Amino acid sequence: MSNRAESFLVGLVGDGVTPSLTPPMHEREGDVQGLRYLYRPIDLTELGLPGQAVGELLTGAQRLGFNGLNITHPCKQLVLEHLDEISPDARRLGAVNTVTIRDGRFIGHNTDFSGFASALASGLPGAKLDRVVQLGAGGAGSAVAYALLTAGVRRLDLVDTDAARCADRAAELAGFFPHSQVTARTTAELPELMPLADGLVHCTPVGMAAHPGVPLDMSLLEPRHWVADIVYRPIETELVREARAKGCEVLDGGRMAVGQAADAFRIFTGLEADADRMRAHFLELVAAEEVAA
Repeated sequence: MSNRAESFLVGLVGDGVTPSLTPPMHEREGDVQGLRYLYRPIDLTELGLPGQAVGELLTGAQRLGFNGLNITHPCKQLVLEHLDEISPDARRLGAVNTVTIRDGRFIGHNTDFSGFASALASGLPGAKLDRVVQLGAGGAGSAVAYALLTAGVRRLDLVDTDAARCADRAAELAGFFPHSQVTARTTAELPELMPLADGLVHCTPVGMAAHPGVPLDMSLLEPRHWVADIVYRPIETELVREARAKGCEVLDGGRMAVGQAADAFRIFTGLEADADRMRAHFLELVAAEEVAA
């Protein structure tokens, strides 16, 4: 357990992270818990540094007394070779997004998968998990698929436009979860898959402000389906809005963003974050962004 008199210095390393909502979320939770907690973005774009500089930044953070760093694109895989220890789940995923710095050692974790797992449990309690279709098998998609299988999904149909990547990911996940079925599918198969599915999880950029639209033919969704999106800018994507209008239970992308932040806060401080409080603050931040836009 952490000493509340201790101060915490944390950072976020990645491309274009200056506008991230993660630093204010962490700092507000630290304030409420009576901590001296400072969280700074370390933006590779602004610094003119490549992702390969993550090792140098880790060393610099250690020398400057940082307690840890969150790691995002393009460094989640690049950081692996610089770590002294990696959690079993992060090692399986081949990606780290949270690094603690303790006694001169770098220890890697992955809170993307755990963040989605907690989002699913809190935002869609009791959701049927016999068969799920997931759109997108990239980096974030890998963590989400791992979380779904950890949560007990019996059959996961991965759908991606990159057939080779999708097949590799499905085979890898099937090896980790031998009691579940994981298949690689194409978008052309969605009309066959959706009538068999309990839920749909979306892990592609479609729906982001820069990529408006929906990722599938919305006529394939039925009111009995639950729908989870990991896009959170905007928080109300077209997929979430239209699925809700159809009568589907929905999980917005903000749930995963808050879940991974709450898990990282606990890893950095040893103290439990209040996820409901963090979500309320997150929604305030998103609303303020939308007003400013």
